[in-house]
Amino acid sequence: MVRTDPLGGLAAAPDLAAAVADWRDWLAAERRASAHTLDAYARDLARFCAFLTEYHGAPPGLETVRQLAARDFRAYLAARDGEGIGRSSLAREVSSLRGFVKWMERRGLGECPGLAALRTPRRRAPLPRPLSAEEALTAIRDAVQAAPEPWIGLRDAAAMLLMYGAGLRIGETLALAVADKPDGGALRVTGKGNKTRVVPVLPAIASAIDAYLGACPFALSGADPLFVGARGERLNPGVLQRALRLLRGRLGLPDTATPHALRHSFATHLLEAGGDLRTIQELLGHASLAATQRYTKVDTARLKAVHGAAHPRDRKPD
Repeated sequence: MVRTDPLGGLAAAPDLAAAVADWRDWLAAERRASAHTLDAYARDLARFCAFLTEYHGAPPGLETVRQLAARDFRAYLAARDGEGIGRSSLAREVSSLRGFVKWMERRGLGECPGLAALRTPRRRAPLPRPLSAEEALTAIRDAVQAAPEPWIGLRDAAAMLLMYGAGLRIGETLALAVADKPDGGALRVTGKGNKTRVVPVLPAIASAIDAYLGACPFALSGADPLFVGARGERLNPGVLQRALRLLRGRLGLPDTATPHALRHSFATHLLEAGGDLRTIQELLGHASLAATQRYTKVDTARLKAVHGAAHPRDRKPD
């Protein structure tokens, strides 16, 4: 006999269907879960039970859940991933399953070690929308006028130029020492994983840094921080983030106009201008090309075009 729950469309053996109904009642009474949340949990359990029915060839019961191994849950995640579900939704479904299993354990209905061994899919943080070239350059120019003191404006503009013109992360920018400033049109940067890369620096960026150092009231040299705050100490990222927040208000820029969006814009604008994806990966300091693909929202067609232009087996004879 299969009991079908009218709310969530749950098809399961009587003991499991009853347990799910009791769990939902408990969520409503004890956790004060909203109707929307209850519906979402019911749908998650219904999808999982539908998968188990097909996977095992019979509607699942409590004993089925207790005997599930980590590989069974991974098979479910793979099936859902194949359906095109996003990582956030997948993580939420795993959270629903964990909540039900924990409730099972507290009620003495058994344990499910297989789920405990499963790693929850990591949610990918959304990337900021890149600024247009005009928006980025306008923000950098206006930073000089928006600052409370001229030297601070020159500092903010120089730091922003490094992020937009050289693709540095905010942490990489503020970690620079005076001795690290561009020499011969290049800058050595230490990024994530303590990996060092060399990035080209435009003359305008080098000039902006020199202008800032010339106006800075502190005598900075050698190992001193390149970018300092009002007290001469290494600049805090929050100060630069706040400066861009003020510029957003002054210039009517979107909320996505952040320091990281400047780096994102650097990569996007290079790609749009015909830049090579592999080179952009090196400039950004990404460990994998997949990270750069996501970062610049490169589609499969673009990847094939890059591959076709670069791989010797794909080149047509002259």
